Amino acid sequence: MTMVTHMYHLVDKSPWPLFAGVGAWMMTFGFVSMFFGFGYGLLSFGLVFMILVVFQWWRDIVREGMYLGIHVNFVVVGLKFGMILFIVSEVFFFISFFWAFFHSSLSPTFEVGSQWPPCGIEVFNPFQIPLLNTSLLLSSGVSVTWAHHSLMEGDWSGGLFGLLMTVSLGLYFTLLQGYEYYEAFFSMSDSVYGSIFFMATGFHGFHVIIGSIFLLVCLIRHFFGHFSLIHHFGFEAAAWYWHFVDVVWLFLYIMVYWWGG
Repeated sequence: MTMVTHMYHLVDKSPWPLFAGVGAWMMTFGFVSMFFGFGYGLLSFGLVFMILVVFQWWRDIVREGMYLGIHVNFVVVGLKFGMILFIVSEVFFFISFFWAFFHSSLSPTFEVGSQWPPCGIEVFNPFQIPLLNTSLLLSSGVSVTWAHHSLMEGDWSGGLFGLLMTVSLGLYFTLLQGYEYYEAFFSMSDSVYGSIFFMATGFHGFHVIIGSIFLLVCLIRHFFGHFSLIHHFGFEAAAWYWHFVDVVWLFLYIMVYWWGG
């Protein structure tokens, strides 16, 4: 056990930031190459490379917090502010999509038939799959809160069950959204409505997948006893992220599916 005699987050030298940058470059260049018809080889290699780097990097962070005693209270406060700032940046990311949506829907131009939804667009019924997905995400918010309170009260089985239910609901949401895309009567190239719809809901679906992976990692760590009553910020960060995903979906459902349709 390393004796920490200061309040600062000073970590050992690590190669993972450099490798993560290389992996991000390969993924970006692979995306561009894919769009120009050069195949998926570089993109696939970059994705696998990035997954391996993230696994190693997260492993080191878990060791710092659990076994080396580096994540003292002062450091945890800094990590919390970092997570809050990250979520704020994500809020502004989705604000750009809502801005584009309202800019186009409140004053539809002649090119889209001077109406919203545009001419020829058959929108989804908001009271079918979108409403079911809304109930799934709201239920997952309840289950992750249940898991958090169980963890703080020392209820190991309650926390495990709550996390398992949350991950299952997130997976079910992703499957339903994939089915919804498969059954869609329009595509991303169908006017500004198709572009905004698939960009906004698609990026939200991507965030749901990331949040599900985040919570799955927390589920595995909880199973192996990595969290305690007072030291479980990894779980709290995942819960904050998941609640953010829930709130964004509520705005998407109300504005895009219900009002916008």
